[in-house]
Amino acid sequence: MAPLQDVPAMEDRDGELERIFIQEFLRAHGYDQETANALAEPQRTRLLTQACVYAAARLAELEARVHYLHDIHGATGH
Repeated sequence: MAPLQDVPAMEDRDGELERIFIQEFLRAHGYDQETANALAEPQRTRLLTQACVYAAARLAELEARVHYLHDIHGATGH
């Protein structure tokens, strides 16, 4: 797997937030970008895959919340 800085963002508009979530996941598991990139290929691939799944889930959660708030405010006429 490519080093963390070479992992493309899912979308440009969400790219920075995705990187923040990936960094959050890495920190929670005792890594940063440098230490994650220093891992052997199988471990780095597994860790970064997990981090990307985590980031995607967090982005989906935020999107769902935005839609929910939009629905609430749309229903009340605000």
